[in-house]
Amino acid sequence: MACTTDPLDPIFLELGVLNIYWYGLIIATGALLGLWLATHESERLGLKKDYMVDLLIYAIPIAILSARIYYVIFEWEQYAGGPFWKVFAVWEGGIAIHGALIGSVLTAIIYTRVRKLSFWMMADIAAPSIILGQAIGRWGNFMNQEAHGGPVSESFYQNFMQYLPGFINQQMCIDGTLYHPTFLYESLWNIAGFVLLLVLSRKINPRRGEVFLSYVIWYSVGRFFIEGMRTDSLYIVGQLRTAQVISIVLVILAVALIWYRRKTKMANLHYDGKKVKK
Repeated sequence: MACTTDPLDPIFLELGVLNIYWYGLIIATGALLGLWLATHESERLGLKKDYMVDLLIYAIPIAILSARIYYVIFEWEQYAGGPFWKVFAVWEGGIAIHGALIGSVLTAIIYTRVRKLSFWMMADIAAPSIILGQAIGRWGNFMNQEAHGGPVSESFYQNFMQYLPGFINQQMCIDGTLYHPTFLYESLWNIAGFVLLLVLSRKINPRRGEVFLSYVIWYSVGRFFIEGMRTDSLYIVGQLRTAQVISIVLVILAVALIWYRRKTKMANLHYDGKKVKK
């Protein structure tokens, strides 16, 4: 669908030669809100909040680094012929959530082993913060006019997009064409997942590890379908989208882990730390 409008300015603040971009500010906001939530939940469960603070101090920069490395690896042709510093230009966009998850999970495994803590306990506490951070972070993609879908049809606009706030349609108008705001679809999916995880942990009290594994399943299912709409996907080979393949693998692994941990009685504690009744 054709459109005509000017995009929003991706720069939040100019300080001489230093530019602060909306993208980085939004990502940082999501990370800080996630940290606040995780530390308060740690205290509620009787865990020193310093443990979660220390973990996230390590995990957040490593997650950003691994997310960038992951993206650059799959988009190497884009950077191979350009200035080398572009590889590090995170503020221009170009990080992959799956790369961030790999880095943060590995960091958590090492950290909990060194501190002699339960990885599954820490992962459960962090899960709602992670998906909330992802929901907020997608608005950074919005400011950069990235992570969008294909062109919108006239009928879709009339039945759905015309009811969205004007600034969203304004930003999704790129080079005279209106595109699907897939960043919005994923953000809303993640917000729903955030609510689900809060209910799961606060009301249902599942076995330890299953809040985090539920996050993996919920996020992966949504990402699989939304990824199919995007125009900027990373590809393994041919038209095989990397995020869709990884999403399928993660759902299978998460379901298998839930079954295996219950079958072998490894999941013998509830989320709140109480023993599972036999």
